[in-house]
Amino acid sequence: MRLRPSEYEGLWTAASEPVFVALADPDIPIWRYMDFTKFVAMLEEKALFFARADKLGDPFEGSYARKNEELRPVVYAGLQYDPSAWATFYRWVCQWTMISCWHMNEHESAAMWKLYAKTNEAIAIRSTYALLRKGLDDSVHIAVVKYIDYGTKWLPEGNAYYPFVHKRVSFAHERELRAITGTLPTNGGTLDYEAIPPEHGVWIPIDLRR
Repeated sequence: MRLRPSEYEGLWTAASEPVFVALADPDIPIWRYMDFTKFVAMLEEKALFFARADKLGDPFEGSYARKNEELRPVVYAGLQYDPSAWATFYRWVCQWTMISCWHMNEHESAAMWKLYAKTNEAIAIRSTYALLRKGLDDSVHIAVVKYIDYGTKWLPEGNAYYPFVHKRVSFAHERELRAITGTLPTNGGTLDYEAIPPEHGVWIPIDLRR
């Protein structure tokens, strides 16, 4: 397989693209819409819930773009590369990647109410990027989701978080900000594929008064 020069353009610069970049406006309002029962649980736990990536409801969560599949045989030429093993690995990574999703908007959103508040007993929490960042320790990363065409664009590789800060263009209306954390389990210095992940996610302590 040979690539035309145009297919190389931007490939390696994209691979070195930073994963987490601070927002230009740290005071941008962010919103989290939830049923009242989840709000009560948050108060009781004094924490934010981070859901497992594979429990967020998007079957493509944590996946790579079609262009990646097409170009990997060339990009990794000379290296041992097994497409099925790659896919299996990232499905496993999804179980250990925990995400808290927020909506960036100056005003509340009727669309977000409909999507995430399934009953009349619902809550919208309003905060800012800066407050969220101050409230979480350095084990949690925060990123603005980038929306790309998974059929034609190369999704950066080289960092396990890349698939979780990119989504398909059809989700662009969500204007999503993600807080992400996760540690892959090890046993004797190697990845432990037999480890049992949290059932649904984890609670991350935070000072809710902030």
